[in-house]
Amino acid sequence: MNVQQLEYVIAVDNFRHFARAAEVCHVTQPTLSMMIQKLEEELDVKIFDRSKHPVEPTAIGKQIIEQARISLRHFKLIKEVVENEQQIVTGSFRLGIIPTIASYLVPVILHKHNTGYKDIDLTLKESTTNELISELMNGTLDGGILAGPLNHPGLIEYPVYYEKFYAYVSPLDNIYSEKEIDLNKVDISMVWLLENEHCLRGQIERLCKLKRNSESGKPVHTVRYESGSIDTLINVVDYNPGITIIPEMHAMGLNEEKQENLRAFKDLTAVREVSLIVSREYVRKTMLNIILEIIRNSVPKSMQNPELKAHVIDL
Repeated sequence: MNVQQLEYVIAVDNFRHFARAAEVCHVTQPTLSMMIQKLEEELDVKIFDRSKHPVEPTAIGKQIIEQARISLRHFKLIKEVVENEQQIVTGSFRLGIIPTIASYLVPVILHKHNTGYKDIDLTLKESTTNELISELMNGTLDGGILAGPLNHPGLIEYPVYYEKFYAYVSPLDNIYSEKEIDLNKVDISMVWLLENEHCLRGQIERLCKLKRNSESGKPVHTVRYESGSIDTLINVVDYNPGITIIPEMHAMGLNEEKQENLRAFKDLTAVREVSLIVSREYVRKTMLNIILEIIRNSVPKSMQNPELKAHVIDL
């Protein structure tokens, strides 16, 4: 058994296709297949069921692959410790971002990277909070930009910025004339929400006390719509009574006409904390500081005030 064989096994599990895995590993398919077969013979088990399309790991294969990921990650840590000690900042960094941040932050991060940090091979991936946490823990991602605090025992959070929440109000709603929105007077049934898988929804529910109000027998929409996109919710509000609640950087990106529909909250400062999050096993501190620098340079300085942490809405 050797490291190369573990890399091949993980590649096949990632792509569920021998030819694609071989391409990514820069070897021929026969070579990759032969190396995995030798490992199977050594262990006297079948790691993959080749009769399935796409190929699937066997029951014992799943356990082997899980341990292979752990072993390979620890093996790579040795080299990363040396690179960090030598302050080497070349190489790759795989960065995940949740959808409610990606739409406005990814373009700026790419620009900052391309104009000043080309020695780093930066890969960006958009996914949900739960999926990103799983990938941070299994080592398929190096870092993630997520809303927090998560308080996960296996992760370290580096708060980067704090963005306020704003109400986006429909011109068809009777509260449109209000200069500030008093959430105590908002008809909770008229708040348009993201789908449950988005952590931003949980923060908005806490902000509006939606759970408490929904249990009080309050009437609800005859039509319910939960979106995976803030932009879609904004468009819904443009044509239907009600409000949605959006984070500050998304609000900043709206055109002049839509900016007219934004309202601050009355007697309330509510923000979300956005952090760069890595596994506790991540050792390349020099690389980490570079990524933090890129993200901070992509966000207005006014949003990096640590005093705003006192107003963070929990997930």
